[in-house]
Amino acid sequence: MRILVISNMYPSHAAPTFGIFVKNQVEALSKQGNEVDVAAINNPKMGKKNVLKKYSSWLLGAAKRLAFGGKSYDVVHAHYAFPSGMIARWFHRRYGIPYVVTCHGGDLNKMAKKGAFFQKQTERILRDAAHVIVVGRDLEEQVLHHFHVPEEKVSVFSMGVNRKVFYPRPQEEMREMLKLSPDQKHLLYVGNIIEEKGIGDLIEALALLRENMPETVLHVVGQPKQEEYFEKLKQRIQALNLTEHVKFQGSKSQTEVADWMSAADVFVLPSHMEGFGLVAVEAMACATPVAGTDTGGLMHLLAGDAGAVAEPQNPRSLAETIQKVLRDESYRRILVNNGKQQAEANDAENITANVLTIYQNAQQRQGE
Repeated sequence: MRILVISNMYPSHAAPTFGIFVKNQVEALSKQGNEVDVAAINNPKMGKKNVLKKYSSWLLGAAKRLAFGGKSYDVVHAHYAFPSGMIARWFHRRYGIPYVVTCHGGDLNKMAKKGAFFQKQTERILRDAAHVIVVGRDLEEQVLHHFHVPEEKVSVFSMGVNRKVFYPRPQEEMREMLKLSPDQKHLLYVGNIIEEKGIGDLIEALALLRENMPETVLHVVGQPKQEEYFEKLKQRIQALNLTEHVKFQGSKSQTEVADWMSAADVFVLPSHMEGFGLVAVEAMACATPVAGTDTGGLMHLLAGDAGAVAEPQNPRSLAETIQKVLRDESYRRILVNNGKQQAEANDAENITANVLTIYQNAQQRQGE
C-alpha cells in the first residue's frame, strides 16, 4: 500500500521529540511492507515570522506533491484535523483518494474554537474523511455530537506506546547513570513547556510539596515553545526560591526519556487540556507511577487507579496528590500494576494493525 502521511508535527535532529508519535507510526507502517511518504513540519519554533515561513513552505510542498504524482497514493493519513486534514482533503477532492484523520486534542479543543472559519474547515474535513481516529473518549464525543460524524466512521485508540523502548529499567542504575541523588525524591515532567500543559501549576505544587518534603526536586524534559511564558516561569521559580530544585534538562531521545522515567519517583502530567496523554502511558510502561489532572482524555486514562488524579489548575490538589504517591507505598504498587495494564492495552503493534485495517476498509469503500 502506498501511503501519504501529513502532519504539522514531525521530529528532526534539532527537535527529536517533536511529533515523535507520528514518526513512530510511520516507521511501524513501513516495517509492515508499506511505502510511506511524509509531508510534515519538523520545526517547532513559534512566533509569527517562524510560523508563517514554515507553514507556507509546507503548504507549497504539499501543493507540488498534489500536482505531480498525487494520484499514486492509495490512502492519505492526516494527523490533526486542521490544517493537516485540509491538505488530505485536497487529494480526495482532486483524485478521489480516501483519507483518514487522527484528532489528537489540540485540533478540536483549541484550533477549531479559534473562530467560525476554523470551525467550518474542521467540520468539512471530518465529514469528508473516510475514517476519523480520536485518541480519547472526550474527543469522540465532540466528533460524534458536535461535528456530526457517523459513529461507524469513528474509532478510539491512542498512537500506541513502543514497549521495546519504554520498559522498566533498574531505578538505582538509572539514577547513578543520570547522576541523580539517592537522597532526593525526583519528580519528572516530559513535554512541551507551554502554559496549557500546566507546568506553572507544577512549579507552584513543588513549592507547597517541599514544605513537608524538602528533599523533592523536579526535572523538566522538553523544549519551551512560548518564550514569553518561559521567561515568566523562570521568574516565578526564582521568586519561590526553587532555582536549585527545578532542573531543565532540554530535549531527549525516546531512549533517554525512558531512562529518566525509570529513574523518577513520580511522573507528573498537570495538563489543563489533554486529548489522551500518551507520554503518561510511556511512563506507565516504565513501571513509574503517574500523577495527572482530571481533564480530557487523561481522566479516562488514569481512571481505576491507573494513575493518581488531581484537580486541573489547582496546585494544592496536585501537591497533595503527588505527596500521597510518594509516601504511600501500597498505593504506589497499585498505580504501577494498573499502569502496566494500560501500557499493554496501548501497545503500538496492536495499534498499527488497527490503522492498517482502517486503511483497507477505506479503500474498499472507495472502490464500491
